[in-house]
Amino acid sequence: MVVETRHKRAQSAEKGFRSGKDPIWCSGCGDFDVLDALAASLDGMGLKTADVAAVSGIGCSSRLPGYLGCYGFNAIHGRPLPVATGLKLARPDITVVVVTGDGDAFSIGGGHLMPAVRRDIDITFIVMDNGTYGLTKGQPSPTTPVDFKNKVKAPGARERPLNPLEIMLTYGCGFVAQCFSTQVEQMRSIFTEAVQYPGFSFVNVISPCPTFRGGMGIYKEIKRMCNVLTAEEHDAQDWDAAHKLSRNVERMHLGVLYREPREQQAEEERDAGQGGQDLQAQLQTLANTYF
Repeated sequence: MVVETRHKRAQSAEKGFRSGKDPIWCSGCGDFDVLDALAASLDGMGLKTADVAAVSGIGCSSRLPGYLGCYGFNAIHGRPLPVATGLKLARPDITVVVVTGDGDAFSIGGGHLMPAVRRDIDITFIVMDNGTYGLTKGQPSPTTPVDFKNKVKAPGARERPLNPLEIMLTYGCGFVAQCFSTQVEQMRSIFTEAVQYPGFSFVNVISPCPTFRGGMGIYKEIKRMCNVLTAEEHDAQDWDAAHKLSRNVERMHLGVLYREPREQQAEEERDAGQGGQDLQAQLQTLANTYF
């Protein structure tokens, strides 16, 4: 059994968007840094804790809402997006962030991705991708590399891994980005950009699980594969270029791969689309449009 320890930087009392609870993840887990970056991002935008809600599913990463000082909701396995959609429709004035893992998002929850992207409701979807089911002790997840072996999968993973970036781009997501959990400042900046994007936004965070996949050496292995995108080498408004980058699995491109060119919607326009109608009318419009 893995002994879970408090992160050495965790403090019993945090200001801003930290709840003051000590995170309990395995030592070395990348999720600690994701928490730090997300809390700093929300705080840096000047948001109030009462105006933000974090929704999660099931898994190690889905503990994160409990460590934030804003509203939090743990949905059933694979269902954070439908819950977040309902919340945003009922309370369009609240900033809604979904935080979950690769298993919750792309396996049992995979069927909810396309409808969420199509509806383009103003939600930020953050996936902490560690390539394993850490909570249930290391089974291969939808993003586990082929032939990866451990004690619970001695013959090695046989199913081809999914490509989260390619999937979300193909579905038509207007904002697609990727981070590495060690790059806290870049992660904070991208979280801010994603939350401020007027529509559905997706951020895939490579957040290693050294306990069940690769030990602490996994960080060096991933770092060797990383390439930080710059404006000089990549136009984030070029979908074809973004798609080409997403298919290059030999490299992990960090930054905003794609941002659909769209003007920031005026506050009154968003209110008319989400908050100006009563809730019953909004739900009926949604049902007539998509079902």
